[in-house]
Amino acid sequence: MWNFKRLAFVVLAVLVASAIVLFVLENNQPVALLFLGWSAPQFPVSVFVLLALLVGMMIGPLLGWLVGVRRRLK
Repeated sequence: MWNFKRLAFVVLAVLVASAIVLFVLENNQPVALLFLGWSAPQFPVSVFVLLALLVGMMIGPLLGWLVGVRRRLK
């Protein structure tokens, strides 16, 4: 059973990694973003999308933790 879980994890990790690589390869058109007057340098679309994903992955748990702290303090 342990070997099956390990194999399933490796297969899933390879699938996720290949999906990310394919996404990056397919979205390499350079764009420049403008947000609240701030202009970002030109990067491929995939860079902006992956950065937004990583920022969301950091902010989501932080907000969940803050909600939990507020509930414990009440």
